[in-house]
Amino acid sequence: MEAALVFAVAAAALLGSPGPGIAALLAVGRARGLFGGIGYLATMQIGLAIAAGLSAAGLVGILRALPWLRHLLTIVSALYLLWLAWQVATAPLGGEIGGAGEQARFPLWGAFTLGIANPKAYLAFASLFGSFVVVPPAGGIADAMAKWLLCVAVMAVVDFAWLLAGAWLGRITLAPKAERRMNVGMGLSIVAACALALT
Repeated sequence: MEAALVFAVAAAALLGSPGPGIAALLAVGRARGLFGGIGYLATMQIGLAIAAGLSAAGLVGILRALPWLRHLLTIVSALYLLWLAWQVATAPLGGEIGGAGEQARFPLWGAFTLGIANPKAYLAFASLFGSFVVVPPAGGIADAMAKWLLCVAVMAVVDFAWLLAGAWLGRITLAPKAERRMNVGMGLSIVAACALALT
């Protein structure tokens, strides 16, 4: 039980630290509100759960063995994040939360892509799965399954909290210039998170 708690705390620190997915959730929460962003959050969690499963099964080694696949995932993720950053930075001012335009700016395919191709997530999973033993023996099926379940649970809670923070930001009424600055700042934060994750 103690090992699982330590693993969960480490997972929360690694998976909940700012990165491309967190920046996207803040932007979605701000634009769509909490309930409007749940679909985006859930779709991202599916992608992340698959990525965590690949890591738990030791299949991340395939990415090391096939550099072209790793580069392809990185490029796809980076292109989506740059597109998302542009959408956030140029969003119409004073838009109604959850409007139809928000559905186009934050498509579910993008959420899934960000979840399954997020380079920061793979680094975090590799570190977590390689550094902890939750259910002895290390490397056993029970240990891998326990770590996967804990990661999925931690991601759901932490990412929901970030979406909630974005929704809270969306309730703040700003002057047009201040709102534009906030949009540009959030767009730049997505670019910065992307750059940090890819270095």
